Amino acid sequence: MASAAFEEIVEDFAFLDDWEDRYRFVIDAGKAMDPLPDALKVPATKVDGCASQVWLHPQIEGGVFRFDGESDAMIVNGLIAVLRKLYNDLPVADVLDVDARAEMERLGLNDHLSAQRSNGLRAMIERIRSVAATA
Repeated sequence: MASAAFEEIVEDFAFLDDWEDRYRFVIDAGKAMDPLPDALKVPATKVDGCASQVWLHPQIEGGVFRFDGESDAMIVNGLIAVLRKLYNDLPVADVLDVDARAEMERLGLNDHLSAQRSNGLRAMIERIRSVAATA
């Protein structure tokens, strides 16, 4: 169950032949995001379990889940952008139904991220799921 925005990424990845191009795509997606305001880069929004600095700021308004985020690592910032396409604008009740691991496998990301990056991605997904579960 992926959003239309995430499906666009899947389609774009299908046209990119090598992983260097796919990494560039992910990094560019991260660069296109607005930076998270410094006031939101606090311990409460920091994600533990990531090798780099990562902050996620989830918001639930009218039963709809959204989050913004930022990392000091370019590839991780791109992963945040990918996760935003996967989760943003879903009804909060649907967030827990998303099989993020399977969706990331569709992109082949699980096979091409370092162990540290994979752990960080898992930590970000767990934070998103935790917020949705307590909403």
